[in-house]
Amino acid sequence: MSEMHDSANNIAYLLAEAASDSGSASGSGAKTALAIPASESADMRVVSYAQLASAAAQVQRHLAALGVERGDRVALSMPNVALMPALYYGIVAAGAICVPLNPLLSGAELEYHLRDSGAKVLFAFAGTRLASEASSTVPVKNGSVRCEIFTGGEGSPVAPFDVPADSALSATDSSDAVLEPVPVAASDPAIILYTSGTTGKPKGATLTHANILSNARSCVSVFSFTAEDVIFGGLPLFHAFGQTVSMNAAFAASATVALLPRFTPDGALNLMERAEVSVLAAVPSMYVSLAAALEAEPERARSLRGRIRFGISGGSPLPAPVHSALKTLIECPVYEGYGLSETSPVVSFNQAEFGMVLGSVGRVLPGVQVQVRCPQGSECAPGVSGQLWVRGENVMAGYWNNPAATAEVFDGEWFATGDVARVDEQGNIFIVDRIKDMVLRNGYSVYPREIEDVLYTHEQVQSVAVLGVPDDRVGEEVVAVVMPRPGADEGVLQAELNALARTRLAAYKYPRRYVMVESMPLGPTGKILKRDLRVLIQRG
Repeated sequence: MSEMHDSANNIAYLLAEAASDSGSASGSGAKTALAIPASESADMRVVSYAQLASAAAQVQRHLAALGVERGDRVALSMPNVALMPALYYGIVAAGAICVPLNPLLSGAELEYHLRDSGAKVLFAFAGTRLASEASSTVPVKNGSVRCEIFTGGEGSPVAPFDVPADSALSATDSSDAVLEPVPVAASDPAIILYTSGTTGKPKGATLTHANILSNARSCVSVFSFTAEDVIFGGLPLFHAFGQTVSMNAAFAASATVALLPRFTPDGALNLMERAEVSVLAAVPSMYVSLAAALEAEPERARSLRGRIRFGISGGSPLPAPVHSALKTLIECPVYEGYGLSETSPVVSFNQAEFGMVLGSVGRVLPGVQVQVRCPQGSECAPGVSGQLWVRGENVMAGYWNNPAATAEVFDGEWFATGDVARVDEQGNIFIVDRIKDMVLRNGYSVYPREIEDVLYTHEQVQSVAVLGVPDDRVGEEVVAVVMPRPGADEGVLQAELNALARTRLAAYKYPRRYVMVESMPLGPTGKILKRDLRVLIQRG
């Protein structure tokens, strides 16, 4: 029996539903969907739900004119400007699969993602590294991928867009555009989020419409989002956390998203004040910066005290002193949680209903189950550490066109996170360690093997190991331990490796520190013992 297709199954239904009452001044359609800083003044540009839905409908029409069909992939690389949600919802409304990409990606990285996803169209934002290097990629040069570079956002936050002259989108009148999401099956692919495994080669976590809708609506329930809330939009919307918590969940509640294109502590505080933000969503490095800025400006802290209901944090542990500072300075509790790209991404969060448990990532969301398994495969008793497995409405369909990698992480409906955890008798989850060598820097996944492969291309490198070390500001910092070839000038080598990494890798990936060693600690099979290197680095 075939699965039922319905427009209500489409992620874009969140926006269409919120905008459906646009004829009434009191309806959600007339309500503000996006608030964007206009300038250094106190003014804010606002975009209503009706305006945003009309812009997304314009994108939907444009894709149809380009010949994009249901199931085709459309890559999307935008900072946090109003174009981002307009394009995002327009893509999924058309039944296409959205492939969000980091604007910091290099041309080589972009080319891999375009080839692997089979994207037909790329939407990028002028001035970003990805946009500037897109024309050098083979899929764009040979015409297999149509690339459109958008420059709008400052003068006109939504529509009409400032787009290339040959784009049908620039000539389309959006005034009569109505967002009508195409009917889809709940299990149809909607989003491909690129992550990596132990090989370091990016894999596309394929998320369905049901995955995203379930996770977004569960977040609304857990956090009690309402139409009166203003959600801080400083998390990148191309990232899983920002997409679900800052955008999809906010729109599911008809709340307002206050967008911040580039995070700085001062910019964030200005936005919080001017947009009257009620809920923060950020990674620990952002909270660390905000706490420091508030401590330096006590008058500003006093003005914000009691105005923010709570904060939401994920990506890495939030230092206890930062919890305490934000509670003291602005009376803002911060609830920590856990998730992965493969789980849409939220698995668990500390929740007001159960009270905050510091050091824990809280309890599972509705529709999600977890299990901690011991090495032999049996379920661990409460308090005993083992690998964390997840099952539920949020778990991906699999890795895009990669059945072998998919099979490696699934046991029936259960997904292996690769993280070691324990769960107490109340259901609170505590992340103990990572099985994989992945580094979480500022909420972004960084994979050592990818960086090592780049550094190994230098002829003066004999051996190299990349690892993460704890850092209060970004969670984990990327460090490269290098064994030079005999006779190499270490100072020159370090400078050349730094230049090489900056050229070949996105800004969040390249090592911030290089440690030169005469030899590497090796195990019985000749494998570099990274745990020994961590001890060496932490000892200074």
